[in-house]
Amino acid sequence: MALKDIYLKDTYEPVLGLRDTEKAIKLIKDFFELSLSSELRLRRFSAPLFVMKDTGLQDDLNAIERPVSFPILDMGDERAEIVHSLAKWKRYTLGQFGIEEGYGIYTDMNAIRPDEVLDNTHSIYVDQWDWERVITKEDRTIPFLQKIVKKIYGSLKRAEYVVYENYPHIKPMLPEEIHFIHAEELLQKYPDLTPKQREDAIVKEHGAVFLMGIGGELSNGEAHDGRAADYDDWTTEGEKGLKGLNGDILVWHPVLERAYELSSMGIRVDAEALKKQLVIRDQEHKAELMFHKKLLADELPLSIGGGIGQSRLCMFLLRAIHIGEVQASLWPEDMKEACAKHKVRLM
Repeated sequence: MALKDIYLKDTYEPVLGLRDTEKAIKLIKDFFELSLSSELRLRRFSAPLFVMKDTGLQDDLNAIERPVSFPILDMGDERAEIVHSLAKWKRYTLGQFGIEEGYGIYTDMNAIRPDEVLDNTHSIYVDQWDWERVITKEDRTIPFLQKIVKKIYGSLKRAEYVVYENYPHIKPMLPEEIHFIHAEELLQKYPDLTPKQREDAIVKEHGAVFLMGIGGELSNGEAHDGRAADYDDWTTEGEKGLKGLNGDILVWHPVLERAYELSSMGIRVDAEALKKQLVIRDQEHKAELMFHKKLLADELPLSIGGGIGQSRLCMFLLRAIHIGEVQASLWPEDMKEACAKHKVRLM
């Protein structure tokens, strides 16, 4: 971690004291969980902290992050891995429990990502609402994806208002509607900017954006950002000939003064898209893993799903400058010292 990666302000003041911050975190989490489950018709399921190695259930993120792993004595020292997220486990669970079309599950997911670069918004501890819903073949479209995004965005706006009702000095700022744009369209709009600079520019303009088509190669020969090959579908062609049935919900963070990701989500790969994406990522060997075998044999339901950061949502709604203000984790000593000098209280 380099201190140059930390954004601090001499003028920063936390909007709530320690006691009220803890109360507000519970308020936000309790309210949003109920709102999300109602909007998307999701049942709460208990989430695993670890999965068995080499089953295909571990989420590889960008395929370079190392999972925390350990041997299990009473299982012949077979190794388990602390989850990175639950994208594939959720889809497997939908099939195991026979969840019907139009319904789904959500979990309180806790994960450890030891390779995260620690800064204002990243921690080695990840907490999010992981959700997954069964869909039909006809639902695998951009309009359906956008319909689900609007439902989630409605819950975000309601949570923001609940915070305002309890803490009137925290004024709502989310716009009435979320703006939709594809990563290729964003590249054409800002051809001379980096991907993160493009995000900042479009989100500053609109306040809230769903950026679609993340993971696939754009016209400049690069992907906007990385995505694993085996959960989001970033190769199927959608509207206007643009590829990808996934995206990120981004909002403008008024304290960080930049685009801020609250959720990554998408329509999941079907068998055809999985085959294609494994080839692109040079990961055809995964086709022999348990999860991937089931998917390729059409033994798993079609689904849409994603994760919504719990600490990230609290950080945004409470206008915090550092995720450590709303989450207990581990931080480098030089980061703790720098934050303390700027009135940033790390848990």
